[in-house]
Amino acid sequence: MNDAHIHMVVNHFPIIGLILGLGILLFGVVLKNKSVINTAYGLFIVAAVFAIASMSTGEGAEELVEEMPNVGKRIIHDHEEIAEKLAIVLYVIGAISIAGLYLNLKNNSRSKITSYIVIILASIGVYLAQKTGTTGGEIRHTEIRTSVSNENPTQKDSDQDED
Repeated sequence: MNDAHIHMVVNHFPIIGLILGLGILLFGVVLKNKSVINTAYGLFIVAAVFAIASMSTGEGAEELVEEMPNVGKRIIHDHEEIAEKLAIVLYVIGAISIAGLYLNLKNNSRSKITSYIVIILASIGVYLAQKTGTTGGEIRHTEIRTSVSNENPTQKDSDQDED
């Protein structure tokens, strides 16, 4: 297995873990159930770990696909930029989730505010995850590219002027 293959395997977990974690956390807060909240924190921690794996294989995946037809460096760069932002948010959520678990176990009064902070960050993260997933899919799935991105990314500007 090469980095591109590993990247394709692990890159879905941070997005799915984040979305599921947010849903479970909201449910736990509404129910005021610490076990459900802790489950969400666990998912966020796992999502952050998979984000590390995804980020560490992304560069190798880039090297393998950037010269393929209809890929181009611009499309990969767009994906890389938004993925880096998502990774930072996931790392912060993972760290706060560890603190949240600890606060819940100690019945600390700050545990409630911690869950609200994580809800806000996870909501931002879901937006970034959607953008990351879309830009990642656009790398090899030309059919989902926006009209501006549908142009052949390897085509030269001078080739377009020949019309």
